[in-house]
Amino acid sequence: MNTKLRIVAAICVMTLCFILSFTSVVQAEGMRPGAPSTNAQASALIDVTSGRILYSSRGDDELPIASLTKIMTAIVAIEHGKLDDMVTVSKNAFAKEGSSIYLQLGEEMSLRNMLYGLMLRSGNDAATAIAEHVGGSEEGFVHLMNEKARLIGLEHTHFQNPHGLDAKAHYSSANDLATLTAYALHNLEFKEIVSTKSKKAPNPNDPWDYKWDNKNKMLRFYEGADGVKTGFTKIARRCLVSSATRGGQQLVVVTLNDGDDWNDHRVLLDYGFANFPLTSLIQEGQAVEGGLVTGKEFRYALANGEAARVERRLVLNRVVPDDFGYRGEIRITLDGKEIGNVPVYEQGSVIPKPQQERQNSSGASTTIKVVTGQSSWSGALMEVFRSLLLVK
Repeated sequence: MNTKLRIVAAICVMTLCFILSFTSVVQAEGMRPGAPSTNAQASALIDVTSGRILYSSRGDDELPIASLTKIMTAIVAIEHGKLDDMVTVSKNAFAKEGSSIYLQLGEEMSLRNMLYGLMLRSGNDAATAIAEHVGGSEEGFVHLMNEKARLIGLEHTHFQNPHGLDAKAHYSSANDLATLTAYALHNLEFKEIVSTKSKKAPNPNDPWDYKWDNKNKMLRFYEGADGVKTGFTKIARRCLVSSATRGGQQLVVVTLNDGDDWNDHRVLLDYGFANFPLTSLIQEGQAVEGGLVTGKEFRYALANGEAARVERRLVLNRVVPDDFGYRGEIRITLDGKEIGNVPVYEQGSVIPKPQQERQNSSGASTTIKVVTGQSSWSGALMEVFRSLLLVK
């Protein structure tokens, strides 16, 4: 295999590993013993880092979602647009029905500032202007929204507009919205916007600036709250996605059609933080027997007693190492179900000054051990090796 083909193959494998490490863990866990109830028609709780859904009630029901739609609008605009570009308000966007930031016909505003108006004040005029600017038309942008939904595995979601006004074939589910929000919160621009309590932006029409206060009361109501979006229509009723971070762990709650959403979100966030701490299962740069090291840390939200049921198995490439030193991956399972994977590399090939031993929280050295009956790496044939243990 020549160098170029090796590079392409390595990139493809690493990309696939990244996708699998996120999407393989986004399966609904359902109702657990001791889990709280809510007033919502549907609800979900997810850990952002691992993508694990920790709680779900009617989580796959396809329901109207009002302005929670704008979570997708924002992340698509951030990924496809240029935030410093100026967006012009068209006749279609001007005076759009529903919630508004009161943009004027022909007004120009940076995409970045318009996104703040979109997420803090839920401006439907901003949503339409953003869609036309980034997608070329509202219809073009909606295509991008549905394509993004497909790419991140949202199976109960379909968009017909960028703002969330009621439409027959416009819907999502609590589980899908939890997955979407966890995905979006990995984007630093999105994370910064939705955590902002108040924002000023230049106003070309008046001698004073725009000033937008975030409608999301959770930012003031709950310790550690840092997002995300409110929503309401006469059909969808009250909808809310909130996020909060404590002790380095970020959780997201989704409720659809919930008349007591502020309190329900507080209860579900408390439940998640108390019962599913984010646990480090593999350290970045951790030594693997055979001269390999792990390429990243793997953390997962685990309930009490689940850590003992986690298994780690090494799968090696059949071919010789590529130019990046990639050799395979460690696959992590919980109760026999794969929850993620971590790439492994030859020492020194990717991770600068790799350590053969990494100190764990107790101060003891930790090494991943591999037991294999193969006489050479080339004979591995992608086999799952047994007895892969972390020494405590």
